[in-house]
Amino acid sequence: MRFPTLLVLLALAASGCRPGVSSEAKAAASNDVRTVNATIAVVTEKPISRFVAATGTLTAEEQADVSAEVAGRVVATPVERGTLVSEGAALIRISDTEVRAQVQEAEANAAQIQARLGFGSGASFDIDRVPEVANAKASDDLAQADFARARMLNERQLLSAADFDRSRTQAEAARRQYDIARNNAEQQYQSLLAAQARLALARKALTDTIVRAPFAGAVEERFVSVGDYVSRGTKTVSVVRLNPMRVELTVPGQYLASLAPGRTVSLQVDAYPGKTFTGKIRYVSPSLKADSRALVIEAVVSNEAGDLKPGLFATAQIEQASSTPAILVPSTAIRTTTGTSRVYVVSSGGTVEERIVTTGQTAGNLVEITSGLARGETVATSNVAQLGDGVRIAARK
Repeated sequence: MRFPTLLVLLALAASGCRPGVSSEAKAAASNDVRTVNATIAVVTEKPISRFVAATGTLTAEEQADVSAEVAGRVVATPVERGTLVSEGAALIRISDTEVRAQVQEAEANAAQIQARLGFGSGASFDIDRVPEVANAKASDDLAQADFARARMLNERQLLSAADFDRSRTQAEAARRQYDIARNNAEQQYQSLLAAQARLALARKALTDTIVRAPFAGAVEERFVSVGDYVSRGTKTVSVVRLNPMRVELTVPGQYLASLAPGRTVSLQVDAYPGKTFTGKIRYVSPSLKADSRALVIEAVVSNEAGDLKPGLFATAQIEQASSTPAILVPSTAIRTTTGTSRVYVVSSGGTVEERIVTTGQTAGNLVEITSGLARGETVATSNVAQLGDGVRIAARK
């Protein structure tokens, strides 16, 4: 009974060893090398501009909490949060009824004293043209002339001693009256100056009933409403200047030699992917932070379109003064997964070898390779997601 079974097994073994079947089995086992269409490029080396990477937060160029300069009740609030205002624009209006009355009173007092002194608002003060002084001077001149004649007559013994003494007394009295008139006029002039100062203060108080924007910007917050009573110094509106913007950046201390006011800074924010904002360094800290050995710099960034907002987190690149050679490959040659970057180096036989590389800076559509590649090697630049060790490529440049 075993003999027929043995014949069946030998027949099956013989059929499995036929040349055609063996080749198919080997092909299935070895899974012939795949061929992938891909472009290639030669690894180059050339100088590139170097940048210092930094991060920071955008802040407003200026921020002011505008306070009331006079006390009173708020009668109008023409702005709201987010309102764009020009320099000098009205933010808050305070009742001016009382202040306007004070202005009128101060104007009347000043005009009264000025009229007493006898000169117009556009004329300069001349004490001898004050009516009281002019009258006193005329009386003094007459008394001095009479006394001079009396003295001449007395010397010729043509005037009695009593008349001479009377004339002298009248001259002395006239001189004192003239001095008194001049002193009164000087005091009135000082009173006029004081009245004019009070008038200027009253007019300023009238102007201050309108709280104005100190610079062009946007209203960040309004703290009062119509009907509120404010005192002098009460915070009413917060205004921020949004153009330009400031950004404070922290840079490692080893880059100190590459930083200077006026150096270009390129910024990117998450709110506008792919968009770059350009600014200039305005301030470089004179010392490093002791705990981190880092340097603080401040840059000013133009914000004409108003895209940037205070508080946005920014990543920055600061251009260095010199350029150095770098190994470069097209960005499409790099495949990055789970934080690891790799390229596929093409051998002379047409197959590729996977290389783990470390990337550096970018230069347009090229990426610097700091380790893992050498100048002159050839890498695949397309369909890299389909490549692996030993895969053959149909290369085209």
